[in-house]
Amino acid sequence: MRAARRRDWSLAAPVLAVLVFDAAFRDLTWPPVAVAFGCGLALATLVRRTCPLAAVVFAFGGFAVLDLAAYVVGTEPVVLNSGWVVLVLAYSLLRWRAGRDAVIGMAVIAVGLAVIVSVDFPGIAETTAGIAIVLLAAALGASMRYRSIAREQLIVQAKLQEREQLARELHDTVAHHVSAIAIQAQAGLFLARSSSLSGATEALETINREAARTLAEMRTMVSALRDHRQRPPLLPRHRIADIEALAADSTEALSIGVELHGDLTNLPPAVEGALYRVTQESITNAQRHAQQATRVRVEVTGSTTDVQLTVSDDGAGIASAAGPSGFGLVGMTERIALLGGTLTAGPHPDRGWTVRAVLPRRGAAT
Repeated sequence: MRAARRRDWSLAAPVLAVLVFDAAFRDLTWPPVAVAFGCGLALATLVRRTCPLAAVVFAFGGFAVLDLAAYVVGTEPVVLNSGWVVLVLAYSLLRWRAGRDAVIGMAVIAVGLAVIVSVDFPGIAETTAGIAIVLLAAALGASMRYRSIAREQLIVQAKLQEREQLARELHDTVAHHVSAIAIQAQAGLFLARSSSLSGATEALETINREAARTLAEMRTMVSALRDHRQRPPLLPRHRIADIEALAADSTEALSIGVELHGDLTNLPPAVEGALYRVTQESITNAQRHAQQATRVRVEVTGSTTDVQLTVSDDGAGIASAAGPSGFGLVGMTERIALLGGTLTAGPHPDRGWTVRAVLPRRGAAT
């Protein structure tokens, strides 16, 4: 939002500067009115995102009213060099609004252009070119709007796909634990019927542990998942040890090194799966997008409270492992957030791209 405001001020500033030039060095028609209207155009650029319809009505309607008034009085029309800003406002109308506001705004633009051309006809060629430029600006705004909407939909889709994959892994984990519980329950029943109380007690303790572990996994992930439209198939679970196997993807052009440090035992399957997923996605991005990269370094460090993952490459510039247009980073961030962790990605100060993820050992708070 701050960047948007800076861009709006960068448009308003030249409008005011040109207005000052016109007031100082040109013989304006109705100078007080022209200056006040010019200041209004500068203000319209500042509200073009929040109130684009009002900005368009003021700009095109204002020029039409001034030209019509000048025609009735019999004076020269009010001409401002800052009038180019109406193109920005026409763009902003369809960039930030649709539906009724867009229809009303385009109607105001059409009426305003008709009045201006009727009062002060510049010729067929100039009229056609001017209308075409205004329509082109509006069309550009509409295309940018639809492009933004499409990108937002792709981001949502990437998040939903990550949630679906996480649900599949949860299904696998729960199925594994429930199968163990069922086996131990059968063994406990057999031992109890055989009067082997010690064996039955051991079986019941195992059932208790497996049930507690299953509930912990359910609380970790199910509360964050919302899409249950399909029953997911069983998928193989990835563990910390599988991250080391990713080093086998090394090539002569790009070497992959994996280092594991600290306590990485007894991690929930969801945490191990997330670490593997982020590592795999980061390595894939480096292979595809890291320009002039020769190595990728993966480091996983476990502490008593969390697990930290760092994947970095030595590619050239910021167009590195981020990728130009993919949504893998969106999916990784969604998965880590679901488990109560954080993920950051960006260019390294010296060279390359670095992805850092921190996950609590027990996943999201239950």
